Amino acid sequence: MRSRSVRVSGLPTPSEAVEPITTTEALAATCERMAAHPFITVDTEFLRESTYYPLLCVAQMATPDEAVVVDALAEGIDLAPFYALMANERVLKVFHAARQDIEIVWHQASLIPHPIFDTQVAAMVLGYGDAISYDQLVHRITGDALDKSNRFTDWSRRPLTPAQITYAISDVTHLRDVYQALAADLARRGRTNWVDEEMEILTSPDTYRADPDTAWERLKSRVRKPKELAVLIEVAAWREREAQTRDVPRGRVLKDDVIGEIAVQAPTTPERLASLRSLPKGFERSRWGQDILDAIQAGLARDPKTLPPIERHRPLANGSATVELLKVLLRMTAERDGVAAKVIATVDDLEHIAADDEADVRALKGWRRELFGEKALALKHGQLALAVERGRVILVERS
Repeated sequence: MRSRSVRVSGLPTPSEAVEPITTTEALAATCERMAAHPFITVDTEFLRESTYYPLLCVAQMATPDEAVVVDALAEGIDLAPFYALMANERVLKVFHAARQDIEIVWHQASLIPHPIFDTQVAAMVLGYGDAISYDQLVHRITGDALDKSNRFTDWSRRPLTPAQITYAISDVTHLRDVYQALAADLARRGRTNWVDEEMEILTSPDTYRADPDTAWERLKSRVRKPKELAVLIEVAAWREREAQTRDVPRGRVLKDDVIGEIAVQAPTTPERLASLRSLPKGFERSRWGQDILDAIQAGLARDPKTLPPIERHRPLANGSATVELLKVLLRMTAERDGVAAKVIATVDDLEHIAADDEADVRALKGWRRELFGEKALALKHGQLALAVERGRVILVERS
């Protein structure tokens, strides 16, 4: 089947029979054309419900005058030209909610797309709300309503349907208009560098490395003793390695809450492991049961001096009241300056600021410190006060 792209000045129509790219030669020619443009819009369709690593099924790209769908599962296709384009420093890659798309490229090609622009992050910086969805953002900027009925179709089945192809093309063609509108607004409001700071995090390899030794950090279990932390670290590391080896989701190996229970109980025999209600009957007799017991023993044998500190907020007089005041300041700042509160500071940030003026949180760094952090510290120390004037919360300097 001969591959072709659709050249568009407006939006795609369902009647356009866009054939996906299925050969390396066609992909290379397309990427060469696209590399001549200052920016391209990119999206991917993938599956990962039953795997640890995402399976890339489709990649779609658009320039101001061309849009294509790449069949990543086509027999014999080599995606090297696509990955080379992702690494081309002369071309800005525009995504919406880029993290999972970047993770796919990192896993498949061991590279991070660069430079990039994430329209979801830009929208948060411009006050469109916390983590606005793509279809909502498209509607607010262009007035168009996207048909998302194909979002959860099976993208691994072949052949791709005309409806799937139209859906894929629509995502990247609308993204051009969204990007140009947001970029212009950022420049007008002097916030382009704010988004640039966020892109440094999104393009850091550390964001995507799944190191088993640090797998415990994503767990919400609140261990209180060094012994519990040591077991948590070892069991979480075992689960991560097992999930990677078997290419299955972490939860298929062991649920998060089970790891937390194991860390607290630290069973050292099959009988004690069997007594945990969160494990299925007979689990202790399986190979994985013995692996977990080995991980528990490794944790118990660790020198407490080698463990990271267990994070505890220092007690603070009227700490809860301080955090509540900081929440009010955050909402006031977000409304006044048109920035999503979530992108300025989290509740954890506020709790850390309430406890420590030198807290290592993003709210006290870069543009966030200038916008909010300095005022938060001044409010905490009584140099500023909150007041209500004509129904609005305002800041008042105290002498």
